[in-house]
Amino acid sequence: MDLDGEETHLVNPGETVTTDQQFMRGHGTYTDREGTVISSVAGAVERVNKLLSVKALKARYTPEIGDIVVGRITEVTTKRWKVDVNARQDAILLLSSVSLPGGVQRRKNESDELQMRQFFAEGDVLVAEVQSFYTDGAMGLHTRGFKFCKLRNGSFVCVPPVLVQRCKSQFHSLPCGIDLILGLNGFIWVNRKLEGLSGTDETDTTVVYSNENDPITLEERENIARVSNCISALAKQYMYINDTIIIYTYEGK
Repeated sequence: MDLDGEETHLVNPGETVTTDQQFMRGHGTYTDREGTVISSVAGAVERVNKLLSVKALKARYTPEIGDIVVGRITEVTTKRWKVDVNARQDAILLLSSVSLPGGVQRRKNESDELQMRQFFAEGDVLVAEVQSFYTDGAMGLHTRGFKFCKLRNGSFVCVPPVLVQRCKSQFHSLPCGIDLILGLNGFIWVNRKLEGLSGTDETDTTVVYSNENDPITLEERENIARVSNCISALAKQYMYINDTIIIYTYEGK
């Protein structure tokens, strides 16, 4: 197998990745007595210098600090929310890790704890950033910042996490007037542009925690559905997903 090219190589379990003994085996591989690197999973071959690994096409999301993820609230508990982020266990969003309405900078008190469901309730979809990890392996999230908010005015799409490519930003605005959040956990949100999220200190925090959808025109609904279908079609063909390929697919339909 030619490992020097830029092409993505897909392998099956038991298939030889390379017989060159200068390479070291990484995740998703093993070696036989002759030193041949063999794949243990079905996936794409990844090379980092002399380290070879195989990233499974179907696997749970493995988080890293700084990842942008889309999740759904599953439980509201004492001073924290549990969030389904397509990982091995639910993520934790602490009350101290969210922004208060009005952008007030202060410590959270009992009054804030009683009003937790006014921020996020069960079933709400939100976008957050991975901030830390706990001793049991659960990830800690935060939503401090104008980009991190409750999601509405759109459609939810789920794809295998390994297909979502890391970009300079996971937030994209498409030429058709639709915004896109490519969660690295495989959860993608397609929506019309939210008004009030200006990215400045004057950001309206009532927009961040609002439960009401804005009026959406028929054309916007069609564009949201079309972009969602493009993403689903790419995932069905096991093609990597980024903003560029989504635009090409959208314009080519």
